[in-house]
Amino acid sequence: MQRSECFRSCLMMFVAAVLLVASNAFVEVAQARPWEDGAGKTKQSEDKKNKEKDKAPQTPPLSVTQHEATIDGKTIAYTATAGKLLMKNDAGDEKASIFFVAYTKDSADANQRPVTFCFNGGPGSSSVWLHLGMLGPQRVKMSDDPKPLRPPHQLIKNPYSLLDTTDLVFIDPVSTGFSRPAEGEKKQQFHGYDEDLRSVGQFIHDYTTKYGRWGSPKFLLGESYGGLRAAGLSGELQRRYRMYLNGVVLVSAVVDFQTLRTGQGNDLAYSLFLPSYAATAWYHKALSDELQGLSVNEVFAKAQTFARGPYTQALLLGDALPQEQRSAVVSEMSKLTGLSAEYLERANLRVSMGQFGKELLRSRKRVVGRFDSRYSGTDADHIGSSAEHDPSASVFFGPFTSAMNQYLRDVLEVKEERVYEILTRNVQPWDYSEFTNRYVSASNTLRTSMRDNPYLKVFAACGYYDLATPGFALEHTRDHLNLPPELRQNFTTEYYEGGHMMYVHEPSLKKMRTDLLKFYKSALDATIERAE
Repeated sequence: MQRSECFRSCLMMFVAAVLLVASNAFVEVAQARPWEDGAGKTKQSEDKKNKEKDKAPQTPPLSVTQHEATIDGKTIAYTATAGKLLMKNDAGDEKASIFFVAYTKDSADANQRPVTFCFNGGPGSSSVWLHLGMLGPQRVKMSDDPKPLRPPHQLIKNPYSLLDTTDLVFIDPVSTGFSRPAEGEKKQQFHGYDEDLRSVGQFIHDYTTKYGRWGSPKFLLGESYGGLRAAGLSGELQRRYRMYLNGVVLVSAVVDFQTLRTGQGNDLAYSLFLPSYAATAWYHKALSDELQGLSVNEVFAKAQTFARGPYTQALLLGDALPQEQRSAVVSEMSKLTGLSAEYLERANLRVSMGQFGKELLRSRKRVVGRFDSRYSGTDADHIGSSAEHDPSASVFFGPFTSAMNQYLRDVLEVKEERVYEILTRNVQPWDYSEFTNRYVSASNTLRTSMRDNPYLKVFAACGYYDLATPGFALEHTRDHLNLPPELRQNFTTEYYEGGHMMYVHEPSLKKMRTDLLKFYKSALDATIERAE
């Protein structure tokens, strides 16, 4: 009996021990669950991470190349960085990829060296014109004489680049150059006045942050519509990012559309175009011997005086203009523009740019260019009311397009198969809805930026032969910013014997460099004074 109980007790202890071991093993196995939760969940987690990684925006590869340039007789070593910067929203999702080309001087302190953000306008233009025409280390070879160039076209060294003074960042806004919206993103969010300021402003912020340029003096340089963009960005950068600028350069710029849009009850633009008509007529020797004996700036000044006084007063009076006064205005206007008194009478003293371009050289069976009125060409007929094309645009577009495509791929080593959009209509329609029932203008924004940052300086470069954005129109904008006297001196204006792209005329390009070096020094000296 005792033996039986002992055996039973031992057997129970053995069973308990086996169960305990099995239980512990089961717990360990259950915790691991290699056939289900362990390796399975690990694999699922890795798959999820890989999918998220695939969905996450991938930074496009940049092409970084080393070069040398000779500017002002000195050799400069510099780095060219070309590629795309991803634009993301706050959630980290990609909105667009912005193509840029940056030139930075080697062995320079990024916190001390100025950086200039450059762009053209359109809207719908890449930055090719400023890049290969005025500022970059290489430029398109053009003729100082206004005549077409035989293809293929050439790139040459640019000794007038500003790379010795400032680093340069050329920006192609969304849908221009190689810049594109992200897949699934609506392009309309980039194509409009405010939309454009937000996207370009974010690029400048992101570039400044990524490349450590918050300590650098900062400049904007915009041409044509790029002037409207630059004026708007001066406010966008200050308001959104608290980024204050040292300078804004306006090249053949428009800041207020009222100064350009003739008709629709707006007589102002007729007055502002007139000095450029006079300069154009002088160039083509369509004026009297007396006026042809003067310089272009003297003729331009005479036309400005007439436009500010008798001509504007006549337009203001409208149908109430007395006949004697009207006759005197027609006579002087004919003398200054080279248009006949009969034509001016029939035009009711109001001649648009297209009409002027057709009429001035009608007897010679020629039309004059809009971008550069030194150029002339032919139309299909000589009875139309306005020119059917711009002969200067025909001269510029081919050389710059072929040069840019070759330069990007052969020199900067950019690997991109898609079309580089030089000037595209893919940005249309452009949204100006915030300006409903009024003219598009960034003049108030520019004024506010100069008021809030009294060290902000502005430089305006104007071409005598620019019939797209006349210099007198920009002068009008400048003179109606309502700036106090101490800030008016922060706005500098210079004229050049070229057109909208005055830099294709080498003497003008040389003068521009001299003027801009002086401007940059002034803006940087002002910064030093503030720091002291």
